[in-house]
Amino acid sequence: MEQVLITGGAGFIGSHFARRLLRADDVARVTVLDALTYAGSVENLGEAMLSPKLTFIRGDICDAQLVERLAQEHTAIVHFAAESHVDRSFYDTGSFLGTNVLGTYTLLEAARKAGVCRFVHVSTDEVYGPLLTGQAAETDPIRPSVPYAASKAASDLVALSYFQTFGVPVCVTRSSNNYGPRQHPEKIIPLFIARLLKGHRLTLHGRGQHVRNWLHVEDNCQGIELVLRAGTPGEVYNIGGGTDLTSKELTGLLLRMFDAGWDCVDYIPDRAANDLRYALNWSKIAALGYCPERGLEDGLAETADWYRRNPDRWAPLLRTAQPAVPAIPELIDHPV
Repeated sequence: MEQVLITGGAGFIGSHFARRLLRADDVARVTVLDALTYAGSVENLGEAMLSPKLTFIRGDICDAQLVERLAQEHTAIVHFAAESHVDRSFYDTGSFLGTNVLGTYTLLEAARKAGVCRFVHVSTDEVYGPLLTGQAAETDPIRPSVPYAASKAASDLVALSYFQTFGVPVCVTRSSNNYGPRQHPEKIIPLFIARLLKGHRLTLHGRGQHVRNWLHVEDNCQGIELVLRAGTPGEVYNIGGGTDLTSKELTGLLLRMFDAGWDCVDYIPDRAANDLRYALNWSKIAALGYCPERGLEDGLAETADWYRRNPDRWAPLLRTAQPAVPAIPELIDHPV
């Protein structure tokens, strides 16, 4: 692979992937391009910043001149950079379209002109929309229901079109919900861990019935690396295989981990378009040798330990205000 450009490499998943790739003997150079928005930090890269193989560049993927220069200098691109928080996409949709769609287009154009050997576009299971039963396969239609998922679905289609039209060697990965150390506390697992550490209350949407597949970030990075090395250009690869839980079941695990009770949980009205269930069929990437290695309870314990040991990293980001919508008293006394 030799020289790899990682966009969004100072974010949660991107930084884990950058650290992983730096350990590979056949990677001579890793360049991280990150705009360092609220969700990115060079601290996520930690000791990797000291590696002679790593170059960090602060910049925007929509900067055509910058990404064209970088594409010329690299043999592969792994594209993580994205706006990714569903709630934020409700009131700042333009930023999601700008970064996720136009930013991806800008990178693809640069890759086309430079003739890069590999381009991995990192996406999400949310593009398939909700499934009441069964699992989404890569050939299933995409039916996003929120602006974030729609922006990612659009970027997936643009990326795949660049393979069909221009021969850019694009692969797309779609993973289930990731968790692990260094995730921004806007997401449910780090948010709940941070609130429990602070002694604050937790809030669950609706009856806590929403089902997600929880995948450790290192398992996702394992899958992405496999696709980078052995994926077939023009193909989509689902990356799943973690643990399926309702949000209420997940909350129960975290409460037990912190010896806390259900009396610190409030139920609040469900948000708009909160998809009930996501599920992935990941047999296609299993054929490349992918097999998730992290069990949920061990992964959650490791994650909680990181937040316990690093309050300076997340405490300034934690929202301490109570939810703007009222709790639902009749649901409070119904633990898992």
